[in-house]
Amino acid sequence: MPAAHHPLRSKQRRSALRTAAFMSPWLIGFSVFFVYPLLSTVYFSFTRYDGFRQPSFNGLDNWSYVFSDYPLFWPAMRNTLWLVLVMVTCRVAFGLGIGLLITKIKTATGVFRTLFYLPYLAPPVAATLAFVFLLNPGTGPVNTLLDAVGLPTPGWFTDADWSKPALTALALWGVGDLMVIFMAALLDVPKEQYEAAELDGAGAWARFRHITLPNISPIIMFAVVTGVIQAMQYYAQPLVAGKVAAGVIGGSGQQFEPGYPDKSTLTLPQLVYNLGFQRFDYGTACVVALVLFALSMAFTALLMRRRGGLIGAGE
Repeated sequence: MPAAHHPLRSKQRRSALRTAAFMSPWLIGFSVFFVYPLLSTVYFSFTRYDGFRQPSFNGLDNWSYVFSDYPLFWPAMRNTLWLVLVMVTCRVAFGLGIGLLITKIKTATGVFRTLFYLPYLAPPVAATLAFVFLLNPGTGPVNTLLDAVGLPTPGWFTDADWSKPALTALALWGVGDLMVIFMAALLDVPKEQYEAAELDGAGAWARFRHITLPNISPIIMFAVVTGVIQAMQYYAQPLVAGKVAAGVIGGSGQQFEPGYPDKSTLTLPQLVYNLGFQRFDYGTACVVALVLFALSMAFTALLMRRRGGLIGAGE
């Protein structure tokens, strides 16, 4: 009996080896560029390491310092969570709204698609610089227009209460990527379902809730998950906006603490860079990086488990 199964076991073994051979490029890349860096980050988070001398084990000192004594950690945590909850929600809703609007337009749809998509192609630093000057509280055209019509003129990037809404406005300006994705999904919804709903007397909101949302729910999930990941990596725009608003526009020799004004634009990725590459405190930087990684995984897992709740009663 064992001899009868020997050819079968050999065939299964060859199949497993062939599968492993085809997967080996991915396995090697995954191990080199994800597993090894992650394990190294965990190791360095328990050491005192400046990048020059050999790391020395210091237990939980780095973790205790970050959560208890580091004054910038909790402001950066609050700002990052604010961006995840508010900016991502606004981008998804705005992108979906623009996609719906353009699919309903009968003429010049190509022109509108181009106009809404072009801002997304602007480099992040250039777009941020333009927004800082447009929203300049003293000379910017936005506040000039608001003042002309008698509306309040916020401080935008120079005001801690308005800096994150200004960053959100910048993110909405470059929402062309989500618009294109949602347009493709909306055009793929079967028209027969809309026609049947109209015959049953369903209104516009009922058709959107019971037909559009269920059909595009995977695309909404994709937009939310990728948006959360991007928000967790939000670095260049708040840093550039804070530097320009603070008047720090020079190059070498200028020391700048991120977060202007009053730590309102400080994010966790900025702390990782500041601690690791400006202060050479790699152990503490690794702690912040691991917190950022854990938050990203937690948000993604929560969204994947609560997919139905994300789009409400549309499912």
